[in-house]
Amino acid sequence: MTRTTSLLAAALLVGVVAGPSVLPAAAATPPDRATAHTATQHENPALAAAIAGLPSAEATAALVRVGGDEGVWRGSSGVHDLRTGRPADPGARFRAGSVTKVFTAAVALQLAAEGGLDLDRSARSYLPELIPASYEDVTVRQLLDHTHGIPAPDFPGTLEEAYADRFRIYDPRDMVRSATSKKPEFAPGERQHYLNIGYTIAGLLIERVTGDAYERQVARRILHPLGLRDTYLPGKNPRIVGRHNHGYQTMRLDDGTTGLRDVSVWGTTDGWAAGDIVSTTADLERFTSALFQGRVVRGPLLEEMFTLPEVADFRTGKPAAYSIGLSMKVLGGREVWGKTGGRWGYNAAIASTRDGSRTLVYSVNSTDAKGQDMNKVAEHLMVAVYGRP
Repeated sequence: MTRTTSLLAAALLVGVVAGPSVLPAAAATPPDRATAHTATQHENPALAAAIAGLPSAEATAALVRVGGDEGVWRGSSGVHDLRTGRPADPGARFRAGSVTKVFTAAVALQLAAEGGLDLDRSARSYLPELIPASYEDVTVRQLLDHTHGIPAPDFPGTLEEAYADRFRIYDPRDMVRSATSKKPEFAPGERQHYLNIGYTIAGLLIERVTGDAYERQVARRILHPLGLRDTYLPGKNPRIVGRHNHGYQTMRLDDGTTGLRDVSVWGTTDGWAAGDIVSTTADLERFTSALFQGRVVRGPLLEEMFTLPEVADFRTGKPAAYSIGLSMKVLGGREVWGKTGGRWGYNAAIASTRDGSRTLVYSVNSTDAKGQDMNKVAEHLMVAVYGRP
């Protein structure tokens, strides 16, 4: 038995170190009773196997929805929380992290269609008091497709430092000042480096051209028209409102040992327009279908979301994989477009073939949601739905 597995087993027996909210003790339900289930007649052993056996060292819960012409499947596995061991709630809200970028990009493209935002205009021309002359050539499009060259702002260095600072309120303007006080990583449009900062600026651009709060624009333009009643932008509230399965992170604990900590309560103002959205698999499935059908972004501007810049990745040198809002990967011999997201304790993703014939939405309560490698449960889900790279 590995050390991580031993820690998880111990957590299931005696509980985990709680975050700022400690659940009351309750009679435990054996975790292995929370197994995958389908909501229709359609069976898919590979999908059921992908989320079976939770909680595990990699994840404590998984919620999955597969849709499209190729078949429908619904499944959940794992536990609502490690203290009670009761089954995971398939309708629970979760932090969707960088899936937020798809919503932000969609609002920006709607504004571009209306003439309020010009993708080829410099970001500085909209925010001259904030963006310095050293970044005067960065365009709105480059912010949205990660080819801007602006480095990341300064944040706490270690996971433990970030946890200690989890209730800090970040001002997006301060984050932009921190980032733009540094030298560019590369000239605008020459490389691609996936970072949050471009979408932080995009949120501020939305506010500048509309004269309205970013959150209200997302709600008015996307959430309300699509009926996404369980999706919201949390602002300064560090708690997930309503039903949600708890998220856990493997980290160094107060006594110096390594174990699981409940990280369900954690502020997300550092992510804001790049990564703070809370949603459900049902809402994200509805959003994904509407987006790919052209009901969110209409006309030629929708193609911006399916067009990769012809540059190399800043770190790997491989061809760019991110468009405006989405990313692309070839799986099972076909292009799959979508977006993954991670906040501590939570991994999420939306994905679809370009024609919408096969969609996937998942939430995986990963115990290392921001690790360098993709969560194994999430990886197995992608392969089960679309095939191998």
